[in-house]
Amino acid sequence: MSELPFYFGAFLVVLGVLIVVHEFGHYLAARYCGVRVLRFSVGFGRTLWQRRLGRDGTEWAVGIFPLGGYVKMLDEREGEVAPEELERAFNRQSVGKRSLIVAAGPAANFVLAIVLYWAVFMLGSEELRPILGTPPVASPAAVAGIVNGEQVRTVDGEPVVTWNDLRWMLLHKAAIQESVELEVINERREIALRRLPLAAAGEQGWEGDALERLGVRFFRPDMPPVVGKVMAGSPGELAGILQGDEIVAIAGTAVGTWHEFVLLVREAAGRSLQVELLRGGRIVAVDVVPEAVSERGKQIGRIGVTVAESRDASREVRTFVRYGFFEAGAKAVVETWEKSVFSLVMLGKMLTGEVSWRNLSGPVTIADYAGQSARLGIDYYLKFMALVSISLGVLNLLPIPVLDGGHLMYHMIEVVRRRPLSERAMEISQQVGLSILFVLMAFAFFNDMNRLFSG
Repeated sequence: MSELPFYFGAFLVVLGVLIVVHEFGHYLAARYCGVRVLRFSVGFGRTLWQRRLGRDGTEWAVGIFPLGGYVKMLDEREGEVAPEELERAFNRQSVGKRSLIVAAGPAANFVLAIVLYWAVFMLGSEELRPILGTPPVASPAAVAGIVNGEQVRTVDGEPVVTWNDLRWMLLHKAAIQESVELEVINERREIALRRLPLAAAGEQGWEGDALERLGVRFFRPDMPPVVGKVMAGSPGELAGILQGDEIVAIAGTAVGTWHEFVLLVREAAGRSLQVELLRGGRIVAVDVVPEAVSERGKQIGRIGVTVAESRDASREVRTFVRYGFFEAGAKAVVETWEKSVFSLVMLGKMLTGEVSWRNLSGPVTIADYAGQSARLGIDYYLKFMALVSISLGVLNLLPIPVLDGGHLMYHMIEVVRRRPLSERAMEISQQVGLSILFVLMAFAFFNDMNRLFSG
């Protein structure tokens, strides 16, 4: 509960920045085209703050409900316009100018994403190297021949520097193709090619962890099963496990690495296990009952002990990544473009039923991710903001009446028909658009509540 203010604050900052940037795009384009802006509002409902500024006396305001904003322009369809100002009315502008003003909002969101990614890539950040762990038996990664400790160098010939790069490239390619070729290198500096099938990523409608379904896991060093710390009051402490104990066997099953020990404990939530320990040159047997905890909706066991650090098992798994000015800019543009295309592809798959509608997220999930990313550091927070900005830009360009994309659709129809749609047709389409948005918001809110209460 104490984290709620922090998470809510992180969410409000993201929301506020994205709304202001989006509406400012409309505002600047309107001014450029000579259209008078009457009101610039961030938020809806009762006005908390307002002030008139500028030569045109534009009213700048903040509403009580922050989930959106709007730019109100001079328009004969919304009120009487003085004869001397008719040329500055939105509805009197050419189709090209009106389309520019409408498209400028989503365009501003894409520009913001590029700027944010550019800043992050130039500042640099510490990232995990793309080192692969042991895949589950019979998983696609196991079938591909991947073994623990192999580092990915390229995916279909494209260089991979970080674990996040690898994760994104696999998800992106899984949406459009059946397999990828990984070039990997092991600790002996031997290079090999692995053909990884991708079909499993889209199973279950893309719900959950797609990489886990592929069997792609991060590297786990083969550390010896020696206890480092024992948490106070944990099942391990209550059973009598001590720092420095070496785990020999669990329930009669020999243990050779710390990872093997963890897997056996995870599968025994709430069940008593006999653990054989090597302590001071002799075998000691203790009984421990792993505590059941929830992880991704599944009950797993934990006993509250950590592994002892081992120099022999250590490996540099992190790297600091930073790009120069021009390289960072180019990478930011590519990143924004690829994520925009990926968003459109996934929306298309939702319409065809290939992707579950349960993947839709609402404000609660976004607020949760905003708080989590802010806790991880400014680079994670800026990347998250860029991703949401891209999503907002893509969403607004969809050809749904009441959205920017819907207005652009009207303009295209006007070009083809050589006259605008009738007022009645516009009114009906607006109602349809509102209904579609209401359904989407209901789905997103339901998914939020489902995640919140079912984990």
